[in-house]
Amino acid sequence: MVRRAFLGIVAAGGAGYAWFATRPVVPGPQVARRVSIVQFDPSGVRLGLVEVDGVRKTDLEWRGSLPLDSYMVLRQKDTELAFAGEFHKSQRPGLYRCAGCETVVFDSRAKYASGTGWPAFTEPAARENVVEGWDVYFGLRRIEVKCARCWGHLGHLFDDGPPPGGLRYCINSVALKFSDFRVG
Repeated sequence: MVRRAFLGIVAAGGAGYAWFATRPVVPGPQVARRVSIVQFDPSGVRLGLVEVDGVRKTDLEWRGSLPLDSYMVLRQKDTELAFAGEFHKSQRPGLYRCAGCETVVFDSRAKYASGTGWPAFTEPAARENVVEGWDVYFGLRRIEVKCARCWGHLGHLFDDGPPPGGLRYCINSVALKFSDFRVG
C-alpha cells in the first residue's frame, strides 16, 4: 500500500511538473515606451533622474541577444541554482547592472552575505530602476523584482534581511552584469 501511494505521488508530481514546464508563457505587461530611471557615473555617484526609451524586443530578439541561462531567468522567470552564480560570494566594489539592458539596479555597498546561495542586497541602487510586484508560483506568493527599463526578471524580495530595513533582495547572478567602480 505504501509503495502504491509513493508511486502515485511520484506520477502526479511528474505530470504536474511536465504540465508546468511546457505551459505557454503569458506575456507580461508591455514595457513603457519611455521610462524614468536614475543614472550613475562609473564611481557609483547618482547623476539624477533621466527619461530614456524602454527596451522593447520580441522573444526571438531576446533569445538572440542573451546567453541561454540569462534568457531563461530574465525573460522566462527561471532561477539559477543556489551557490552556482558568479556573484553570490563576490565582495568587489562596483555596480550591478541588468544583463538585459545595462540599467544600474544594485550597488555593491548594499550587498551582504545572506548564506542563501544568491547575491543579496538590502536595497536597490535606486528605487526608480526596479519594479516590484506580486508573483504567485505553485501557490506561493512572493514579491518579484524586475528591471524598470526592460522588465527583465531579476529575482525576489523577502523580509528576512538584516536591520535596519529587514529586506533581502535575492537576485540571480545571470540577470546581472558587474562593473567595477572607477575613480576620477
